[in-house]
Amino acid sequence: MGRLYGQRRPAPDPYHLKFMSLRYYAAACQTAFDSPTSRSEISERTDRMLAIAEQTIVGYEPFFDVRLLTFPEFAHAVPIHTDVKRLREDLAVEVPNDHIERYAALCKQYGCWIQTGTFLERTEEHPEAVFNTTVLVGPGGVESIYRKVNPWIPWEVHTSPHDLDPEGDHFPVADTEIGRIGAAICYDWLFPEVLREMASKGAEVLCRLSAYMDPWGATPPMDWWTLFNRARAAENMCYVVASNQAAHQHQYPPFSWPGGSMVVDFDGRILAQADPGPGEKVVVAPIDIGALRHERDRRLGHDMRSHHRPSAYHYGQQPGLLPAQSPLTVEGLRERIKQSREQQS
Repeated sequence: MGRLYGQRRPAPDPYHLKFMSLRYYAAACQTAFDSPTSRSEISERTDRMLAIAEQTIVGYEPFFDVRLLTFPEFAHAVPIHTDVKRLREDLAVEVPNDHIERYAALCKQYGCWIQTGTFLERTEEHPEAVFNTTVLVGPGGVESIYRKVNPWIPWEVHTSPHDLDPEGDHFPVADTEIGRIGAAICYDWLFPEVLREMASKGAEVLCRLSAYMDPWGATPPMDWWTLFNRARAAENMCYVVASNQAAHQHQYPPFSWPGGSMVVDFDGRILAQADPGPGEKVVVAPIDIGALRHERDRRLGHDMRSHHRPSAYHYGQQPGLLPAQSPLTVEGLRERIKQSREQQS
């Protein structure tokens, strides 16, 4: 099989291209890396994820076309420090970068799209900030860049784009030949407004990149991982392709990481799921954009997108968690949470 890796997939004829654009397979990939201590270690993680992507595409080629692949949160670098300065010095990178160029080369070779595992991102424009960032890469290069709007506070000292631009549009949806694709990161998915905002922009496939730890992830009695993936799929009539971190506890302490990566259809049915537990795994399932569009067009019942009454709800006018200035600290985040709670009472 290895000899096939460097070969270009034959260009489809127009008839098959029409149907490829409507029906294909997605792969939810999970990783189990040690936590890097330096950005120089990121390239070997990129090497491995490129290998996983290529093996998946080539291995399943006799059966179907894998055209969308997702990878977990913190797949390139883990926030091993709670100090923004150290994260910027040791692990953060600019986005786009050389790693993105390598993903783009593979996407061009195989006609696929990759929702990357997240990077810790730094910019010159915001010298006291670190973002948690994923990139949708396709055959033509970067399709969209998403920065996590809802960091897992108080532990994540990553800046939300909402902190810097409270009135901005932070939820991109990429219009591609395999559908309209949006992405959100881990804790974002506990806020239904995030995915509803993307669905309102026409998103058809929602990618979830997560480092969702025990006891909330993938196993009873809580299993929030499955609960929210299925709920967000059904309430927005979208496919969900969800990759979860699957590192062993010693690789990324103090938590254990249950994996359980999955693909869910637009009615909330689980199409494929990795068995819970640490370790690299890949699960694949069909994405039928034509069927989704037909159901959206046909249904009058259980179409929560068109039944939605936004003016009936006033909680969005409450102040909530107010934007903050960088640099962020754990103690500062704790105080912001307390202030927000006081405003709600």
